[in-house]
Amino acid sequence: MAGQYYEGIGRRKAATARVRLFPGGTGNLIINDKDGSDYLPRPGDVDILLEPLTTVGQLRSYDITVHVNGGGISGQRDAILLGVARALVKIDPELKSQLRDQDYMTRDARVKERKKPGLKRARKAPTYTKR
Repeated sequence: MAGQYYEGIGRRKAATARVRLFPGGTGNLIINDKDGSDYLPRPGDVDILLEPLTTVGQLRSYDITVHVNGGGISGQRDAILLGVARALVKIDPELKSQLRDQDYMTRDARVKERKKPGLKRARKAPTYTKR
């Protein structure tokens, strides 16, 4: 898959994905040097991360390679989705409003809250005992 490509960076929770779209492809999806369905075995995960391509009607127009690290399965999937959407906007800036309407261009800023001193977790307090 050498040649011209368009790159988008996506992040979610602790996951970061570097997505490259190669024009003129057949719809191959490679994630961390594995086939997409092998890397994300849960049913529907691959379909979710390809939704931006489906929205603009270019599902089989690009080969996609992804390098993703950090986080868990859902965080990585959502990071890839954002990366795909950002790469599509680099290809054609006219698609930005269409992708934004479907909420694919928004970075989900929710991350794990830090643990506070004196508590067991971020908000869970030790059990109160009167005596």
